[in-house]
Amino acid sequence: MLQVHATKFAAAKVLVPDVFDDDRGYFKEAWSKPKYAALDLPTLEWEQDSASWSTRNVIRGMHYDFRMAKLVQCLHGRIFDVIVDLHRDSPTYLQWQGFMITASNHRQLYVPAGFAHGFIALDEQVVVYYKNSVAYDPATEGAISWRNPRVGIEWPLVGEPRLSAKDAAVALDALP
Repeated sequence: MLQVHATKFAAAKVLVPDVFDDDRGYFKEAWSKPKYAALDLPTLEWEQDSASWSTRNVIRGMHYDFRMAKLVQCLHGRIFDVIVDLHRDSPTYLQWQGFMITASNHRQLYVPAGFAHGFIALDEQVVVYYKNSVAYDPATEGAISWRNPRVGIEWPLVGEPRLSAKDAAVALDALP
């Protein structure tokens, strides 16, 4: 049965689908509309699926789009996945929580709309798969710095981070 774990944020959830292991490997349903519908998640219609491949110390994020929810899972390797509440009227505004999501623990993170999201790749080869509730639109995407001092994310970084030019250019103190 699909497992659901609470986070410090009422709307964000860690999900673990059924996994059937044997000596050949495993099988799992990475998404099943009827099973996930039973969880009463606010977003069950997904508009876009995306995947990223990263190497150790790549930090992707912290990106947000107030229209977009995500379901994130790691298909190969390990990531430290982070969300930040950006709802100004929320009692958890600017609070963050991190999660170990790996190919072997099969965890999925449901990221509600209005949360910044990012991760650091902890292995030499990492594949992350996302379901997005709306299609990506650069006009509605925003970002906060991965090292914004008001947020204070404690990244498990060993060595130098690897960032895209876009993520490196985000102002240290930028907030929506």
